[in-house]
Amino acid sequence: MTKWATSRRLQFAATALAAVLMISACGDDSGSSSPEGDFSGPPPANSAVAVSEQQIDDAIDRVPELAESIMSKTKIPGLAVAVVHGGEVAFAEGFGVREVGKDSKVDADTVFQIASLSKSVGATVIAEQVGKGVVEWETPVRQNLPSFAMSDPWISDHVTIADMYTHRSGLPLHAGDILEDLGYGQQEILSKLAQEPIEAADFRVHDAYTNFGITAAAESVSTAAGTDWATLSQNSLYGPLGMTNTSSRFADYMAHTDRAIPHILVGDKYEPKFQRDPDAQSPAGGVSSTVNDLAKWMNLVLAGGVHNGQPLVEKEPLVAAFTSEFAHGPGQDTSFRSGTSGYGVNVSTTSSGRVINSHSGAFNMGAATNYVMIPSLNVGIVALSNAGPIGAVEALTAEFVDLVQYGKITQDWVKGYAQLTAAPAEGELAGKQRPADAAPPGPLPRYAGTYANPYWGEATVAPMPDGNLQLTIGPDRVQYTLTPWSGDTWTFIPTGEMPNPGTVSQATFNGNTVVLEYFDDNGLGTFTKS
Repeated sequence: MTKWATSRRLQFAATALAAVLMISACGDDSGSSSPEGDFSGPPPANSAVAVSEQQIDDAIDRVPELAESIMSKTKIPGLAVAVVHGGEVAFAEGFGVREVGKDSKVDADTVFQIASLSKSVGATVIAEQVGKGVVEWETPVRQNLPSFAMSDPWISDHVTIADMYTHRSGLPLHAGDILEDLGYGQQEILSKLAQEPIEAADFRVHDAYTNFGITAAAESVSTAAGTDWATLSQNSLYGPLGMTNTSSRFADYMAHTDRAIPHILVGDKYEPKFQRDPDAQSPAGGVSSTVNDLAKWMNLVLAGGVHNGQPLVEKEPLVAAFTSEFAHGPGQDTSFRSGTSGYGVNVSTTSSGRVINSHSGAFNMGAATNYVMIPSLNVGIVALSNAGPIGAVEALTAEFVDLVQYGKITQDWVKGYAQLTAAPAEGELAGKQRPADAAPPGPLPRYAGTYANPYWGEATVAPMPDGNLQLTIGPDRVQYTLTPWSGDTWTFIPTGEMPNPGTVSQATFNGNTVVLEYFDDNGLGTFTKS
């Protein structure tokens, strides 16, 4: 795995797993609430750490305090939080503003982009279809999406919906995500996954977080259902559950007046600079929703698929999604409590002995989200924010889970998650100064021209009056300014959802080729002049 892929994993996949791995490390195992004498079935869901109803109520009462504290410490513009317990919405409220500089307040019906929380919501949609017999979790993706292919023909035929939703398909980390940044649409990206190099030995052995792997699986399900994914989600989940402000279409999010605007940190202040359109990976990151709506979804999951006394989603396929199916990797030492995943869901066990479900979502362009559910206590919390990922929402939910289980906050979660979600700058030359003895570049016309790449498509390089070069690439004609570094090596600053702040990429020319470091994670970054 290259340094580029490693740092992206820290930013995206670690954020998605953070609530599981860090919450699992806390607590004090004492007390007893376990049943005695019945060993006829599987290990009980009960914990050796007793939790009273009063302790849960006390934790819920402290949610406004927790939210205000997080807002004060992190300065994020807006936040919405909901808590469910015992099948009821115990708390739902907004904090802060929808957009900096305006008076529009966040409330429990403010619509946020929920980013990768979409994976868990989408898994519920698929569980509903499994219950109807449309597909099985182990149905091969190609059975209903025959156009889908990977670079290994055998894996192409055998990779299943479950494989994709546990990120164990063999596809490399974040396969296809930069294509989306360049303006490629869903079908184009899915077709290009066939060019991604994969290691057959990784299939069903190692996980690598892939938004477009999940998207392929979801598209296979919607094709089997005879409709598109957004319509399937609406008809099978959002509509029946009364999630009236939830959609898998970007246009619906943009049409809301009570809509949270994305913000990024510029210096020490948050600004609304970008708007992420995630339609290309809608099943993996394209849902928009409110905490009131997501509270309904959490109650459905905690009730085993029952809504208003009737089964909306069959219990067996829903349980399959929200229980451990795949371990993320070996522990750091023998005391390490490993995280696992279900289907689009992180699953772990806290030190109290309780299983939790969780997932985080993040857009660098201005969204951070997290939910945590404790099924044995019938408790769940969801937090949505309109600021880029700094660990604020994970810290809030971790504090709440501490209070529920232990009656106290066990550590400084804000500090811990800030460290965990800090994204290192990428690129060999990041943070470096151009050498004083740098060789001058060649004549600008030597570099100019149109360059072809089977994966990324066409790129053009043109001289600029200031002595720099302009690189243009992708369907959206994304432009980068190439500045001289030394000789035939130039640099540029990547933009979009994927690059971490401070990232610098090299562009290295050699005869009629140029290698673009940022696009070369999997050896696909060589462009040849036409």
